[in-house]
Amino acid sequence: MFIGVDLGGTNIAVGIVDDRCRLKLQKSKLTRRQRQPEAIIKDIIELISEVIKDYGITKEEIKAVGIGIPGLFNPDTGEVIQCVNLNWKDVQLKEPMEKAFGIPTFIDNDATLAGLAEYEAGAMKNKKSGVFITLGTGVGGGVIIDGKIHTGFNGVASEIGHMIVGENYYDCNCGRNGCLETFASSTALINYTKKLMKEEKKETIITKIIDENIDKLDGKVIFEAAFKEDEIANQAVDRMVKYLATGIVNIVSVIDPEIFVIGGGLSKAGEFLLDKIRREATKNKYYRTLSIGKIVLAELGNEAGIIGAAMLGKHCINM
Repeated sequence: MFIGVDLGGTNIAVGIVDDRCRLKLQKSKLTRRQRQPEAIIKDIIELISEVIKDYGITKEEIKAVGIGIPGLFNPDTGEVIQCVNLNWKDVQLKEPMEKAFGIPTFIDNDATLAGLAEYEAGAMKNKKSGVFITLGTGVGGGVIIDGKIHTGFNGVASEIGHMIVGENYYDCNCGRNGCLETFASSTALINYTKKLMKEEKKETIITKIIDENIDKLDGKVIFEAAFKEDEIANQAVDRMVKYLATGIVNIVSVIDPEIFVIGGGLSKAGEFLLDKIRREATKNKYYRTLSIGKIVLAELGNEAGIIGAAMLGKHCINM
C-alpha cells in the first residue's frame, strides 16, 4: 500500500492506494492556507494517521508516502522552495513526514503527479511518452518520457504554463510577459472575455447567463455561451486555443510525445474544446507530413492528485 497526499491551496486530500492504482480510502480537510506551514504539516500527519487507522492496517504496511505540492521543490532535500498559493518559501516537508512515520517520503509538483496518475491508470496508460496539461486557475503540466517523470535539472521541466508563446496585454505572476497560462488558463479566459465585453460593446448572451453580475463569470459560463455560438465567447475561446496549440506544437518540437492529455476545470468543455485544439495544432505543426500525438481528455478527475502522489512513492522506491 502507498499513501498519496494532494496538498492544495483549498484542500488537503490524503488517500491509501494499492499497487494497482486503486484508491481504497481517502480523507480531506480545508487547508486554511493563511496558517503557518507547521500547522498545515501537522494536519497532513494527522490525516495520514487517520486513513491508516480507518483502513485497518499498520504503518509498517505502507511502502512509501508521496506528496504533490502546488509549487517548486528541491528533489535532493525534500524542501519546498516556493508555493505561491500557500505562501510557503523554503519549507522542509520531507523530514517531518519521515520523522513522524519512519516511511520513505517523496515530493513532486501536483500537476506532474496528476500526469503520472494518468500514465499509470488513465488516458496515458500503455504509452511510452506523454504530456499532461491541466487548464485551471493556471496552466500546469506533467511530462512522462519512457515511463519516467521528467523534472529536469532544477525540478521545473514540467512548468508548461511558463512557456513563452506570445506577447500579452498583461504580465504573468512570475514577472514575465507571454507565459502560456496568461493565455490558456481559466483566469486568462475570464480576463480576456471581460476585456472583450468592455471594449467591443457587442450583444452577448453571457450577460443574460450571469444575470448582469460580472462576478459570476467563469469558464463554464463562457463555454456555455460558446456552445450557443455567441460571438464574444467564441472569440475568447478561439484565442485561448490558438496559444494553447502553439504550446503543444512547441512541445512536439522538443519531446514529440505519443499523447497529450488535457485536464483541469476547462477540460469539462469536452470534445468541443478538443476539436478546436486538434484543428489548430494540426494547422500549425512544423512537420507537415507527420501526425501530432493524440490529444485526449484526462480520465481520473479529482482522484488523479492522490493516485499520482502514491505512484510517485512506488516509482521512487523501485528505482
